[in-house]
Order: sequence, then structure tokens, then C-alpha cells
Amino acid sequence: MLWDNIVLFLEIMLINIVLSGDNAVVIALASKNLPVAQRKQAIWWGAFGAIALRVLLTLAAVYVLDIPYIQGIGSLLLLWIAIKLLVDEDGHSDVKEASTLGKAISTIILADFVMSLDNVLAIAAKAKGEVGVIILGIGLSIPIIIWGSNLVVTLLKKFPVLVFLGAGILGYTAGEMFMADEQISHLVLGDIPHYVLPTVTTVIVIVSGVLKKLIVRPKHS
Repeated sequence: MLWDNIVLFLEIMLINIVLSGDNAVVIALASKNLPVAQRKQAIWWGAFGAIALRVLLTLAAVYVLDIPYIQGIGSLLLLWIAIKLLVDEDGHSDVKEASTLGKAISTIILADFVMSLDNVLAIAAKAKGEVGVIILGIGLSIPIIIWGSNLVVTLLKKFPVLVFLGAGILGYTAGEMFMADEQISHLVLGDIPHYVLPTVTTVIVIVSGVLKKLIVRPKHS
């Protein structure tokens, strides 16, 4: 049981890392024009506000996912999020740079709220009701987001395998979510073994990312 929780915690942390790169960039952009002292305050308050909001949303999502058919629908959305993570390279450079501390904090929290659907759904699905692990995993993402605005982006670019690994976990989780919604999975898939769909969704995600790299590579050569 302890080992299962440790693995679950590490998976949540990895999901947070690969899905928080954009959030870190938002924080850096929103506070860019502030004086150094105010920039630090904006980063701290904005990040804590965003994390608190994410914890509440994730805990709410855990209970919402218990409603029949919601998990089935959520699994399709999570599969799309996993594929998008690998094939969509658009950033969030359209985030406005704030001129005051208050505006920077509100910009960070609002942007994170808009961008948190992927984190919230992924973590709620992966944690399967383990509230303590959810809070710990999200809580420890605070330093990742606060200090990682440049580090996270650099790390993910230098080690793209981390992004593939995180996306693979999301793909597998999407398959697990669909199978966990017994009413809809039995209706659509019948009595296939539980491991089949998560394996298939993981392969779909990874192949999507590989195909994107193969298609894009000639354009940069």
C-alpha cells in the first residue's frame, strides 16, 4: 500500500511537471514588468492562489468523477489532453504583462484557472480518491511553478522523454478512467480484459507524438 502511494505520488508529480510548464511561463510573463521586490510578491501570491484554487477544483473533480458516464466522457477529454501535450507546441505568449502587483496576481490566478483543466482532470483521475496524495502532490508543485518558470521549460526541451512519459501516463489513465465507468465501458467494449484499453490509449498518445516529430522535422532542416 505504501509503495502504491509512493508510485502514485511520483506519477502526480510528473504530471504536474509536464503540465505546469505553460503555467510557469504565464507567471514569468505576467510579472515581467514589475520591480524586483513586487515581482517576487506577485510570483508567490499568484502561485499560492493558483495552487489553492487547483486543490479545490481537483477535490471537487474527484467527487464529480463518481457520477455515472462522467468518467467515460472525462476519459475522452483526458486522452485529447494527452495527445495535445505532444502535438501542440503553441505557447501562451499572448498573456499580457501586468503593470501593477494586484493586476499581476489576478492575471496569474485567472490564467492558471483557465489552464488548470488538464491538471485537475489528470490528477483527479490518477489519484482515485486518495485525497492526501492529491494535496501533497499539488502542494509540492508550488516550488516547481514558483522557481521553475525557466527551469521547467528548459528541462522539458532538453529531456523530451519526460514529456512523452508524462503524456503516456495520461494516456494510460484515460483508458483506466473509461474502464472504471462500468456502465459505459461494458456497453461499448463488452468484456475485454481491463488492461487492453489503457494499453491502446497509451500507444495512441505516444504514436501521435512520434508522428508529429517525424512530420515537423523536415520543416526545420
